Amino acid sequence: MNRQELIGQIFDKNTFLCVGLDTDTKKIPAHLLGTDDPIFNFNKAIIDATAPFCVAYKPNLAFYEAEGPRGVSAFEKTVAYLKEAYPRHLVIADAKRGDIGNTSMLYARSFFEEYGVDALTVAPYMGEDSVVPFLKYEGKWVVLLALTSNKGSFDFQLTAGADGERLFEKVLRVSQQWGTDENLMYVVGATRGSMFEDVRKVVPSHFLLVPGVGAQGGSLQEVCKYGMTKDCGLLVNSSRGIIYASSGEDFAAAAASKAEELQREMQAELRQI
Repeated sequence: MNRQELIGQIFDKNTFLCVGLDTDTKKIPAHLLGTDDPIFNFNKAIIDATAPFCVAYKPNLAFYEAEGPRGVSAFEKTVAYLKEAYPRHLVIADAKRGDIGNTSMLYARSFFEEYGVDALTVAPYMGEDSVVPFLKYEGKWVVLLALTSNKGSFDFQLTAGADGERLFEKVLRVSQQWGTDENLMYVVGATRGSMFEDVRKVVPSHFLLVPGVGAQGGSLQEVCKYGMTKDCGLLVNSSRGIIYASSGEDFAAAAASKAEELQREMQAELRQI
């Protein structure tokens, strides 16, 4: 999915919601545990229920790899189902890969060729040669970690050099030499609030993937106030607040209700552009 197609989807559906598929077998409804493939069956039901209200899905690889081969198989089946049943939704693999060049090249091949995802989260710490292999795939997106909302982000991301430039700002500035706003997005945590204004000073037009709205307490309105562009420029992710809205047999309907609630809030924000 290219940039214009993504923007078109956002304004056609009046939503910039990304549903995070952080599927934990310890949290999914008990009645699914006895089925042939609990993880995939949960994902499929969530996807079918929430698809009208979102433009993207983001399975987090940790939740699948933790289950070994059956988890990886469920991830593969989930991506294949999305590509077949909902081809106009962006599929982001949240894997935070990034290593020396030849290793990154193999990571890129596995996610973009074997799994066929549209986008992949990548860690920038090792620099240009660890990121560029992912950017060589036409029509695919790299989602680079920039400013996260966890406590440990203060250890590195917010530290400033002698010139006053903070590390996350340097990541944003330097990485623009590697890619463009057609193939490079950035992760910025929703709980950063007004710091989105600082982010936009460096990357005024790139899309931002924004986790942390919902269960983590981020404010959608604040994210939009400081981070939204004329093209929207945001993919706001909600995971637990949607997929675990109910632990009963009505889990899919409850997820749909939460997703629709966010979609309506997003529609109101889009109308202000």
